[in-house]
Amino acid sequence: MSQRELKEAFVSNLNGTSLEEVVLGSFLAPLCLISRGLTLILYHQAKGILPLPWIYHLLLDFSMIILPLVLSCTILSDTLHLVIMGLAIISMCVLFYIYRTKSYPHSSCLQDTVTIFLKSHVEYKQVPFVTIFRVLVNVKTAISILAVDFSVFPRRYAKTETYGTGVMDFGVGAYVLANALVCPEARGKNISGSKLNHVSKQLLSVWPLVILGMVRLASVKMTGYHEHVTEYGVHWNFFFTLAIVRVVASVLLALFPVNWSWLLAILIGGLYQFALETTELKYFILHSKERTESFLEANREGVFSVLGYIAIYMAGVQIGLYLMRPRILVIDWVKLIRKFLFWSFVLYSALYICQKLVEPVSRRMANVPFCLWTIAQSLFFMACLATADLVLLFSKKVTSCFLVPSSWNLYRKDEDSSEKENKTNIDGLCLIQAVNRNQLLFFLLANLMTGLTNILVNTFSSSDSISVCVLLSYMFMNSLVIYILHLCKLTVKFW
Repeated sequence: MSQRELKEAFVSNLNGTSLEEVVLGSFLAPLCLISRGLTLILYHQAKGILPLPWIYHLLLDFSMIILPLVLSCTILSDTLHLVIMGLAIISMCVLFYIYRTKSYPHSSCLQDTVTIFLKSHVEYKQVPFVTIFRVLVNVKTAISILAVDFSVFPRRYAKTETYGTGVMDFGVGAYVLANALVCPEARGKNISGSKLNHVSKQLLSVWPLVILGMVRLASVKMTGYHEHVTEYGVHWNFFFTLAIVRVVASVLLALFPVNWSWLLAILIGGLYQFALETTELKYFILHSKERTESFLEANREGVFSVLGYIAIYMAGVQIGLYLMRPRILVIDWVKLIRKFLFWSFVLYSALYICQKLVEPVSRRMANVPFCLWTIAQSLFFMACLATADLVLLFSKKVTSCFLVPSSWNLYRKDEDSSEKENKTNIDGLCLIQAVNRNQLLFFLLANLMTGLTNILVNTFSSSDSISVCVLLSYMFMNSLVIYILHLCKLTVKFW
């Protein structure tokens, strides 16, 4: 077999991992964020100095956020539960130490402190924890698209062939949902002009995705880069899916009220699944051998899976609408976390029933079980991130150290202009904010660096140590470029 054929076989015929392992992985990133925040608080207590020079903040964020994510899907994947337990225990010990040495004067009783905290007013500039969710989905995607070509990356984490739940399968669905959370309709932006003009603007806004899809298609065909045809088809790729989902969703949201998004998600997903079960569509997508007769036959996976991704997107719009409601007290956000956990449980229960009575999860078709899994897991992951943010907010309150990046800040009447300036400076030195500023550019850069790395490095036969070093170097270069742009306050727009 040629090198290309070996690489194609390496990412083919995979069955994924268990739902439990994907759920377990949801705890890692929130624990990393807590660890990073507690580290800054401890340093501030010891030295009284924040912010630090930008290179220290970059290295801290990379070491405490990116590094664990890389190691967790490579050499530490088989001991992920121990890593998470270890981080949780260390974080709890540090949190207990911080509380015992607190400078918060109003109460020495933990119960009273928590009660006062829950009634505290919060303020925020961006949508709480949604920014972190979108950035982490992007970062994990960037890691996975290169890591999957190395043998150190567990095959169970890669995209599945037909049925199954790989970590990368969730990443694809979560990327679509993450875009929906902050779309103009979810943010309640008024449509200026006619609805036709609004749809026309959305058509124009997706041209970067179409161009990127065309560039990827041309580069893959011209360079002989390995491709997994049953993933999307002969000519299709994820950029085209993102573009079409955005346009179709804009048309639907122009025709129907935005608060009907959940109903549209159910109708689209349900009708698509009904067609899969009652017609020859499922056989055509999964088992047809013909790929040369027409564009539809050549790209059937990409074309028909769009329907499932539209259902996910519409569900994401509904979640976004709920998130955008004004909440000023900590207790209000605690209630939101409880609701997210409740609906995650409900959707996971529905998924269990679907997998027993209908069919298993299939990213290749983007069937209803895949949609349910994506939404349920996304809600659970966001609930974990929100909980981590609340832990950091509590730590900031009891220590009076407010110069730690998090989704919320406590409202304080006595805050002076220098403190506000320092908080702004801290945000300007945060790697998460850097990626958030240029998310599409980060995704594009990751794809370009992945292709370049595959040309320069024999990923198929690299040892585990070399693989991890290459992955860390690749992620550091991506992070450095995006971080420098953030320091220069440069936002790269493609439209």
